[in-house]
Amino acid sequence: MEVNDKLRKMLNNRGWTEYKMSKYSGLSESTIGNIFSRNTVPSIATLESICKAFGITLSQFFADDDSELVELNDELKELFNDWMTLSKEQKEAVSRLLKTMNK
Repeated sequence: MEVNDKLRKMLNNRGWTEYKMSKYSGLSESTIGNIFSRNTVPSIATLESICKAFGITLSQFFADDDSELVELNDELKELFNDWMTLSKEQKEAVSRLLKTMNK
């Protein structure tokens, strides 16, 4: 899938407008508009800003499988940061607990 097509799909999946993407990414409306109206491929820096707005990394953006696109919202970032401080044994205990809760 082309970069611009993937961006359009991500916008549509979230119900975002180009204006909303502009606000969340910190990019100008004209920059976002040019991507779609002139079919210009965004620079890496521009794409990084857009990915940050979507809560994903560049590698996630370019992954072939959309199921790998996990948005790291503030809640997930906090959970991930907490997870990183746990010992191996604590991580195993939390994993067992989550598996039990999901049954």
